[in-house]
Amino acid sequence: MKKIKIISIIIGVLLVIVLAFAGIFVYRTQDSLKSLNTNKNSVSQKVDQGKPFSILLLGADTGTDGRVDRGNSDTMMLLTLNPKKQKTVAYSIPRDALAEMVGDKPKNVQKINAAYNIGLSKMAKNTVGSMLGVPVDYHVAINMKALEKTVDFVGGVTVKSPMNVSFDGVTIPKGTHHLNGKEALTYARMRYQDPRGDYGRQIRQQQVLRAVVKKLEQPKYLVKIPDLIKTLGNDISTDLTTSEIDQVVLKYHNSSKAMDFNQIQGQTAWINESSYQILPTATMQSASDKLRANLDLPAQTLDNTETKLNAKNKAFFKDPEDTDYDTYNLDTVHYTNNTY
Repeated sequence: MKKIKIISIIIGVLLVIVLAFAGIFVYRTQDSLKSLNTNKNSVSQKVDQGKPFSILLLGADTGTDGRVDRGNSDTMMLLTLNPKKQKTVAYSIPRDALAEMVGDKPKNVQKINAAYNIGLSKMAKNTVGSMLGVPVDYHVAINMKALEKTVDFVGGVTVKSPMNVSFDGVTIPKGTHHLNGKEALTYARMRYQDPRGDYGRQIRQQQVLRAVVKKLEQPKYLVKIPDLIKTLGNDISTDLTTSEIDQVVLKYHNSSKAMDFNQIQGQTAWINESSYQILPTATMQSASDKLRANLDLPAQTLDNTETKLNAKNKAFFKDPEDTDYDTYNLDTVHYTNNTY
């Protein structure tokens, strides 16, 4: 599969914005960080020890379309930060990737974006960690409404749309347009009309995020970054403590000098009348090797539910047109157009 080197997920860039610019306004940001939903107790000692660490970024769909529940993680990215190597390695994960819901009983496989809804960040971390063979130390969850607020904060963004995009009662015609927050959220969320599906949506998210970052670099917005953090306070939750966020700013800001962003791609299968992405074992192994290397960990051969099912479905991967994949009765959930 061809790797697409893109900053593809809303939450990833928002976190970089918060952490990178917080270092410039550390004293004003101290007060701003108090508005975030942080953890009181450390879940890992790695930040305190200045060691490489991993963080799962979750973009939940709570806050959009009138949703008030915690939502599913429509976007997922696993990042590893290494301060000594001054490098960040990240992989975005397809929302429809087939994965075992680690910790759920009885054992079952679903679309990976359901893990956050079923078992919150704990299950999401365990599920991603098991699939990629990487210890997941921390998480940050941001609901999709945060993008709308951020775009409005910078006075809107200009994007060139390659197609007509219609979603949630808003239409952005093909061409160049200046979008407000609601329009930008529409542009970043639509996927069914895009022939590239979720992968195409990630590329459109990249357009919006790059435009946001470019505007945030302007002095008139740069000085207001602490105000943005306060605005997004209720839209962000993390198991990092406030003290650990401070330390990330001070100890890990150089990790962004070399940023290696990747996109994991799978093969389409129809399971229980719903479309899934099946991640080839070699693809997962390659991602695992790079992520573990940036954590200063040795490579480890993946041996999980996903690789075991792949081994039993060898014929599926030999034919790109084959959409039949046998989960051996582990797919217990029936998805509809209105589910996940």
